[in-house]
Amino acid sequence: MSCFGGDPNFCPECGNVLPLPGIQDTVRCPRCSFCIPVAEFSGQKIHSTVIFNPVEQSSVVLEDEEDSELKGPVIDRRCSRCNKEGMVYHTRQMRSADEGQTVFFTCIHCRYQEKEDS
Repeated sequence: MSCFGGDPNFCPECGNVLPLPGIQDTVRCPRCSFCIPVAEFSGQKIHSTVIFNPVEQSSVVLEDEEDSELKGPVIDRRCSRCNKEGMVYHTRQMRSADEGQTVFFTCIHCRYQEKEDS
């Protein structure tokens, strides 16, 4: 009696993702060694979708200004000065190579800058 059921892409014994059918006549679960004939997968269709974020939401680029501090990815971080969402960030290795990098955040609304050592 199996504990898991429903989707044929998962092992009905342990719930692990089954590998794609190959040359062999059976598909074997790498976790519990459950075996299923490849014929069980006949007629299945696999659909996948990739959704990209629109460019205008993922980065800010000011066209008429030469200020490079507001170019880059925008993240959901609240500014500690104006309390609005949206900050641009960039990283630099300020300390020795065996230590973490420093992350610089700039508010896209008031241009307040923060730094965080990671």
